[in-house]
Amino acid sequence: MTSSLSSASLYTDLQSLKSVRHQADKHPEETLRFAAQQFEALFLQMMLKSARDAKLDDGLFDSEQTDFYQDLHDKQMAINLAQGQGLGIAELLVQQLRRDQGAGKDEEGTSAQAAAVDRVRTLRDYLDARLPSMPQMAAVSPMAAPEPVVQKAVLDTPEDFVKTLWPQARQAADKLGVDPAVLLAQAALETGWGRFVSRHPDGRSSYNLFNIKADARWDGEQVSVDTEEFRHGAFGRERAQFRAYDSFAESFADYVSFLQNSTRYRPALDSATDSHRFVSELARAGYATDPDYAEKIIGIIDGEPMARSLSAVAAERDSFNDF
Repeated sequence: MTSSLSSASLYTDLQSLKSVRHQADKHPEETLRFAAQQFEALFLQMMLKSARDAKLDDGLFDSEQTDFYQDLHDKQMAINLAQGQGLGIAELLVQQLRRDQGAGKDEEGTSAQAAAVDRVRTLRDYLDARLPSMPQMAAVSPMAAPEPVVQKAVLDTPEDFVKTLWPQARQAADKLGVDPAVLLAQAALETGWGRFVSRHPDGRSSYNLFNIKADARWDGEQVSVDTEEFRHGAFGRERAQFRAYDSFAESFADYVSFLQNSTRYRPALDSATDSHRFVSELARAGYATDPDYAEKIIGIIDGEPMARSLSAVAAERDSFNDF
């Protein structure tokens, strides 16, 4: 294999990953195996991250700095494991793609080398399509069915908030016709960038990102929390019932249904392509009692934390696409 590929032993070596695209024609079989190993490394990274997120917090050595260096260690360890025996995922991918594409000539007489190049490109296209929105996975063997994993319920920073919720926000935004950043900004305002999602008495998260109340139309689980409402020209504390979900994905799905099934939000949905107008119509329809609700969301949409977090998501997606 070429030196640029065989030397990709550091998770920060994105240049070596980019070289996969250029080496496919010259070294198809070796590049196929390299790409499969990189896929396995990414899978291992997600397994390790899922295990870290599931651990109990407030340990003696828990801190943001410790978590940062632990994340670096996990990523490097995933690379090292994948280059060794690994879990066998890389080998399974190579064998599967060979069966799918054929090891010899195809019906049109394409050479074995061209077929191998196609296998590399197939794997690359699969990574492009799947990895940016792939959910967290539990640690399982490659032949076992995935086990459900408890989703991280507390998001520590705006960047963590946006990266974690981007796939769900994008899916919900597509259904509403709005920019995903609008939904993330509204959820950020409602929950303090995910730090103050309402909880059950036993500490479980309600996963309610949009603070939708549990009125007569809701027959699911509920959570009772104190809320600040603007009544008679002033803010005051009230006790109210809010909807509770089993995941952030359910929260996004219910938000979409909540807007689409209410006629008072029709003007907002009709203005979906204009982010500022959508938010203004949402507030005008009475989504929240805060008279500055729209301005606060718009401020988050146009603010530096959101821009920085979206740039991080875009950079991460570009690194996958380059691979």
